Amino acid sequence: MAQFSSLASPSLVPFCCGCNQATKKWMYSLPRISRVDGTKLSWGKRSRYKGSRFVATTVLSNSDFVAEIAKSDEPPSTYAWPDKKRPRVCILGGGFGGLYTALRLESLEWPDGKKPQVLLVDQSERFVFKPMLYELLSGEVEAWEIAPRFTDLLANTGVQFLQDRVKLLQPVDHLENFSAASGPGGTVQLESGRLIEYDWLVLALGAEVKLDVIPGAAEYALPFSTLEDACKVDDTLKALERKSFGKENLIRVAVVGCGYSGVELAATIAERLQDRGLVQAINVETVICPSAPPGNREAAMKVLESRKVQLLLGYFVRSMTKLANRGEEKMGKYTVELQPAQRGLQSQILEVDLVLWTVGSKPSLPELEPWDQPNELPLTARGQAETDETLRVKGHPRIFALGDSSALRDSKGRLLPATAQVAFQQADFTGWNLWAAINDRPLLPFRFQNLGEMMTLGRNDAAISPSFIDGLTLDGPVGHAARKIAYLIRLPTDEHRVKVGISWLAKSTVDSVASLQSTLTKVLFGQ
Repeated sequence: MAQFSSLASPSLVPFCCGCNQATKKWMYSLPRISRVDGTKLSWGKRSRYKGSRFVATTVLSNSDFVAEIAKSDEPPSTYAWPDKKRPRVCILGGGFGGLYTALRLESLEWPDGKKPQVLLVDQSERFVFKPMLYELLSGEVEAWEIAPRFTDLLANTGVQFLQDRVKLLQPVDHLENFSAASGPGGTVQLESGRLIEYDWLVLALGAEVKLDVIPGAAEYALPFSTLEDACKVDDTLKALERKSFGKENLIRVAVVGCGYSGVELAATIAERLQDRGLVQAINVETVICPSAPPGNREAAMKVLESRKVQLLLGYFVRSMTKLANRGEEKMGKYTVELQPAQRGLQSQILEVDLVLWTVGSKPSLPELEPWDQPNELPLTARGQAETDETLRVKGHPRIFALGDSSALRDSKGRLLPATAQVAFQQADFTGWNLWAAINDRPLLPFRFQNLGEMMTLGRNDAAISPSFIDGLTLDGPVGHAARKIAYLIRLPTDEHRVKVGISWLAKSTVDSVASLQSTLTKVLFGQ
């Protein structure tokens, strides 16, 4: 995936158990949520905890709903940290930003009594190495190789893992009377109802695919961002392959978007379907991968043309609809209406079996707008937390944000791209700056180092443009091998790297033997 491509709804939460009297007194003075308007909250007066009601919104499965939590007598359970004296670090999100921050904290040398307790919270039980999701469709990798369980990755560390969804967030470190001695830096409430008190918080919740931008997309298009998405796309392709087996009808797949993700997906599926399918890639711009180095773009164009991928450039999707099933057909077909984005083009309507959506995303952090606390959590218009150059959220000395959860600009004033390469580097800085903050040392400003860009183009095709050699692009089998080695090095733990390396080596050996046997057979029998 390009550049390492690179996932819950925080708000305010009641908290009373496990805190000291000063914090309880402050908590009881908080206003109560009294109205819900989308994901924006407004406030009214609040009574004491007993008998009070708290209302919040969250986003699940790309649709908004209102969830009301009513508590009458018993407060929610509080997560029990093992040590009452050591610092408590809660990391929300287990992607490249969150997991790698936790591992970085584990690897640092800490003074006696200062090593923090680290809790990692994620809605999934598995870490997903997203740049290699495409290899699941091509059959190059197995799920365990690119999506290991958090419990396995963290088994030999002191990091604790909790599978749950983040619901509400209540920081207190922005208050004028806050001090480390007065209590925790804030609390997090999970969907299970459990409360987590923290001293330090890391926001690394990633982003979700935005499908509700055109009519029909949320209902009929499939995203390709998570392990579940990849498995669903793979299952759908298998069903289409079974349905068309022995028939002349082509499997038609529309890929919306020709950025890195769309091009990688189109190339992988076109190679898989070969003469049995037709892949149509749609892009609003007149070029593919407009931000990519020229070498990567040229290598991608060459592969797409060789696999007869139909490029529909200069179009945007206006709507999607589902056609009525014909005869005994169990799987539906869809129409995709294209509107010209450039002069000289005509509107088109495509009839396809599968629509894949690769454009648009939204951070998992919601907007918070309490009228009496406008700076509760400073968010950009896109919903990302505003951070300073040390990756701390502005106005919140105890909260760090990185990856898709953070809005940070480079030295030229440009927002950093939401890629795994950025999140990976930010995790290293976040871990170090947490060490520095806990030990009262100066924090380091984050500086992104662009290492280059990579993309997969099929089982034996890839393109790599390293940043340290201008104009160099490795493509074909050489680029493919270099990409896999680079990603093998980037896997989270040494133990997992060894297991995956052995697995990939065994597969490569089997493939080489099979290729040699095939070549010898052709030579011996004159085929």
